[in-house]
Amino acid sequence: MSDNKIRCAWVKNTFERYKRYHDEEWGVPVHNDFVHFEFLTLEGAQAGLSWSTILKRREGYRRLFAGFNPEKVAGFSEETLEQIACNPAIVRHKKKVESVVSNARAFLQIQEEFGSFDAYIWEFVDGKPLINHFEKLEEVPTKTVMSDQIARDLKNRGFAFVGSTIIYAYMQACGLVNDHITTCYRHKELLLD
Repeated sequence: MSDNKIRCAWVKNTFERYKRYHDEEWGVPVHNDFVHFEFLTLEGAQAGLSWSTILKRREGYRRLFAGFNPEKVAGFSEETLEQIACNPAIVRHKKKVESVVSNARAFLQIQEEFGSFDAYIWEFVDGKPLINHFEKLEEVPTKTVMSDQIARDLKNRGFAFVGSTIIYAYMQACGLVNDHITTCYRHKELLLD
């Protein structure tokens, strides 16, 4: 991009879709349960891999996991899961694929208890994004006391692939925390939204 905008350091020398993800999605507060389920799934799939690997397969995940509709995914059969786990459109990791179905079932239970997953997750941050003021990428944590707490609660509710590092990445992606570095143009823009 030749727009001369200063971005977070992790965006440099990446492909166009990655830059768009940073500019348009990362850190923007999410209030749609399908999007919450999507990011829980994608961040869990990322474990041990790069985000670019997952981002390149995002459309495959959307197609194979019914547009991240947790109600539909919760009803997937063993046969469907076997087919998905062999599909090169996603990362072929059987336990990660199976976790999407068990997570969908746990997700539905949270929706039933709280009215929406959105209501549940935003309660952890009192309904508004936590604003950090990191000047360098090296200052940004990979997990926090809060991500530890959320991960523990999700695991107690039956979720898998939701360790603290995964949950912190999810919090960053879904705007529960603004971790754009202070020199990144998006840090200030998100404060004004």
